[in-house]
Amino acid sequence: MDAFLTSLAAVAIAEIGDKTQLLAIMLAARFGRPLPIMAGILAATIANHAAAAWLGAEAGAFLDSRAFAYVVGASFIAMAIWALIPDKDSEVAARGAYGPFVTTLVAFFLIEIGDKTQVATIALAARFQDVASVTLGTTLGMMAANVPAVYLGRALLERIPLRTIRWITAALFAAMGAYVIAEVAAR
Repeated sequence: MDAFLTSLAAVAIAEIGDKTQLLAIMLAARFGRPLPIMAGILAATIANHAAAAWLGAEAGAFLDSRAFAYVVGASFIAMAIWALIPDKDSEVAARGAYGPFVTTLVAFFLIEIGDKTQVATIALAARFQDVASVTLGTTLGMMAANVPAVYLGRALLERIPLRTIRWITAALFAAMGAYVIAEVAAR
């Protein structure tokens, strides 16, 4: 249960203000059809995060040590710093020649490659050695962050500056990294 809940929380937090939320807002504005967009986000996330979780679990099995646990903690702190770097508008530009589902599926799958949530998924799977729970948690975290963006994103960005959202996200990731490092140091 820890793997699932930690994965869900980590990705839901990481997605706040991320380029994928901006992409979800843009696709919703362009197509005006939330259900195919959400289905595309779900399918892309399952494929991307399942592969990332498998990779993380395999790497974690070989690197099961205190040193690797410190690396995992440090990776959360690195993600906190990464959250402060604004995404380029060109990264969230999408074309819609194939309809909302296929456009969303392809755009989300590609935009998640190398993204902080994919890196978080790898790190979480390495830590917990539970591909299914991590994949389910990170996928639900992605959906928890992006479904509201499809429906309410524009209103949110009009009320809360993206810079503020990034700082909150960074603080939460830094706290998670410090917690992991403190947990390892206490062993």
